[in-house]
Amino acid sequence: MPQRGFTLWFTGLSGAGKSTLAGHVAEELRRRGLKVEILDGDEVRTNLSKGLGFSKEDRDTNIKRIGYVCKLLTRNGVVAISAAISPYREVRDYNRQQIGPFIEVYVQCSIPALTKRDVKGLYKKALAGELPNFTGISDPYEAPVSPEITVDTERQNEQESLRTILDYLEKAEWIPRVEVLTPKK
Repeated sequence: MPQRGFTLWFTGLSGAGKSTLAGHVAEELRRRGLKVEILDGDEVRTNLSKGLGFSKEDRDTNIKRIGYVCKLLTRNGVVAISAAISPYREVRDYNRQQIGPFIEVYVQCSIPALTKRDVKGLYKKALAGELPNFTGISDPYEAPVSPEITVDTERQNEQESLRTILDYLEKAEWIPRVEVLTPKK
């Protein structure tokens, strides 16, 4: 039976855990024999969207480009995983409409928790007004209204968040279940 393509769209603030979780999900899906591609926001900006800034228009263009690649992968039977902040609901909804099989994963985490775990000090600089156009501080982030999956990385560890995502994908029959064998007594 051929693999059914779909897009798993991670959204959330910088440092919330999108890329980390996307990597864990991709690794598990590959282990289950699925073809998977990750489109990470930082990597896409370096290669596919080089030269774009951080204005609303440039951010929208970047996210639409990621969406277009996800659409191509999805229609060719690949699981496309996007891990980009994608701050604007309207553009995420546009991509959902264009792609078709689209599962939104909201990686939720509060600004205080993100500031605490931020090794680069970006939130501290943004809160001090030193970084313009910083999503969630000086630029808006529109959280999803009704994502298919929500994980709270402030309250869940990586394994709990991963389990939440995999449970949804299994129950909705997007991915094959893995039977857990219990030893016989």
